[in-house]
Amino acid sequence: MTNLDARGRVDGRTARAERTRNAIVEAHLALIGEGDLKPTGERIAERAGVSLRALWANFKDMEALFAASGDRLMQQQDEEYEPVPVDLPLSDRIERYCRQRARILELIAPSARAAQLKEPFSAQLRRNRAANIARVQRELADLFADELERAGTQRAELFQALTVASTWAAWSMMRDELKLDMDHACGIMIRTIRALLGP
Repeated sequence: MTNLDARGRVDGRTARAERTRNAIVEAHLALIGEGDLKPTGERIAERAGVSLRALWANFKDMEALFAASGDRLMQQQDEEYEPVPVDLPLSDRIERYCRQRARILELIAPSARAAQLKEPFSAQLRRNRAANIARVQRELADLFADELERAGTQRAELFQALTVASTWAAWSMMRDELKLDMDHACGIMIRTIRALLGP
């Protein structure tokens, strides 16, 4: 066998392994999206069209699968995200920011609900949540930099309040506990952030 043949065989195996991993991650997220908030390895493997052995050959445990699924969810958010121009008037920035946050929170909602059930027992799910909060905070810091600067000694408190208003805990309260539809929940987010950033 030539080096080229061997390299082609390795590349083929690598591509197949990547397809298998992707299928498992997509199956995991699809089951959660359909309401199966605690899918077992057996159900994930069946949905992905692979053996249970193949699942655990690609992911040593559920923590590894949670990490890969979290990465895929971040990628989906990247695909949905459109930066809000920072030179827009404040009212327009708030409106665009909140409408986009609402769409992204709806995108991650099934996984966030599933994670809430398992986070106390999963360091990886806690890391995934921290990464999502950090992502929101980076956007807030960029988009409302002038307003945060003008807050002076109250900057940290304002920044924390904006974070709370923009993240899953507040969205879940509105959607899951108060049973508000998406438009009403988005309207409350807009109202809250306008109140925080107003004169």
